[in-house]
Amino acid sequence: MALPGSDTKILGVSAPIFPIGSVLTGLMFFSLMDVTMKSLSISLGAYNAMFWRGLLSIILVGMLYFARRPRMPSGSTLKIHIQRGIITVFMAFLFFWALVRVPLAEAVALTFIAPIIALYMAAVFLGETIHRNAIIASVLGLAGVVIIGWGKMSGEYSDDELLGFGAVLLAALLYAGNLVIQRSQALLAGPIEISFFQNLVVGVCYAVVAPFFAVAPDMQYAPLLLAAALLSIISGMFFAWGYARAEAQVLINLEYSAFVWAAIFGWVFFREPVTLPTVSGAVLIVTGCILATRRRPVVHIESTVV
Repeated sequence: MALPGSDTKILGVSAPIFPIGSVLTGLMFFSLMDVTMKSLSISLGAYNAMFWRGLLSIILVGMLYFARRPRMPSGSTLKIHIQRGIITVFMAFLFFWALVRVPLAEAVALTFIAPIIALYMAAVFLGETIHRNAIIASVLGLAGVVIIGWGKMSGEYSDDELLGFGAVLLAALLYAGNLVIQRSQALLAGPIEISFFQNLVVGVCYAVVAPFFAVAPDMQYAPLLLAAALLSIISGMFFAWGYARAEAQVLINLEYSAFVWAAIFGWVFFREPVTLPTVSGAVLIVTGCILATRRRPVVHIESTVV
């Protein structure tokens, strides 16, 4: 009998259902965090939003981590924790800085170059074989983004908005590397350890420049900062659990579903209209996500527990 989270192949169909569900759930919480961080970045600035959220995250996840009386991770594991944390420092700052200047839906759409890049980075750095379905899924996802972008980004933009778009593209390149490292990291450490060290590295990096940029926020922002910290931790744990139990190429394409959440949350919180190009692109994106979860049939029954 397969344990929860195992990759079970039954009657010729490979279905890592639990890892897929975990990552999709993480993406929902992550998208909701984007909403809170957009509001905080507008009010406090990207740096202060990240710094104070990071401090709260360290405290919250630190209590969970040390309650387990953990052993110090090995040198190789600690190296990966630091590498991913440093990437996250620049990636997150660029993205949330851009959110002040770019609508949420457009920003999320631009980040979808990351799964395309990460798909092939996984083949280079993780030695994964890229299956035909994964390639087709990436093409469908990209086509969906192009359709959405064509519908949303037609028109003239200010220099500030163009800088925002550029920042999102740089953040997306860093996010591609983050996705690949996430798979390696998830195979070496548990979700709580990953969340703690990522927040610790990010917090330390931002604390270095705190004397120059940190400004104590008004208490009215405390609920949003707490919400952002909790959403960051929860989404990170769902990602770590899923990436430990399925190949990166299967899960990377699920990133495209984040646009669906961005469209929903954009309408709910910012009253951004959902247009026909958005719906058409979302259909292609979801189709690609479903296709990415389908693998070549096998002729036997086996269960592999990770």
